[in-house]
Amino acid sequence: MIYMETQRLRLRDWEENDFAIFCEMNTDEEVMEYFPKTLTAEESLHFNQAIQAELKECGFGLFAVEEKEQNEFIGFIGFHKASFEADFTPCVEIGWRLKREAWGKGFATEGARACLHYGFTELGFEEVYSFTSEINEPSQNVMKKIGLEFKQFFEHPKLSLDSPLRKHVLFHIHRDDLLERRV
Repeated sequence: MIYMETQRLRLRDWEENDFAIFCEMNTDEEVMEYFPKTLTAEESLHFNQAIQAELKECGFGLFAVEEKEQNEFIGFIGFHKASFEADFTPCVEIGWRLKREAWGKGFATEGARACLHYGFTELGFEEVYSFTSEINEPSQNVMKKIGLEFKQFFEHPKLSLDSPLRKHVLFHIHRDDLLERRV
């Protein structure tokens, strides 16, 4: 199923042939720079199964992203129900991960904007959050470009106390804010 299309992207259900690129992406040290570690093939399989389960259960999740011109899987963009212990959870989070060759082309921004619109107009979300490590400036730039605003710093409870990734930034947008700007 195709959930949405932009000028250059198709956000859709996952296909069997996406998995090899997904695994490759998760082993790329540059792609995974702001995550605790790269993923093994087995860990990628479990992650993909969790993505599939959330899509089936919720009707939304981390959608496979395909570049229309090449008809090629380039990563994922979409939503996740964040439930770790924090003062803003449970919440709907928007996130993305693209293979390195897709970077610098505006795909994350283009796809995330479409997702936000879809989430607010089709899925009925009231608000959406996004978060990343404080040192992940590229993702923070995407968050700002799609209209999210900085809300607070927090210590990610799933990361070790000595991790350089533990200090996180939280961004947020309310449905009314996005829809007002689109008018």
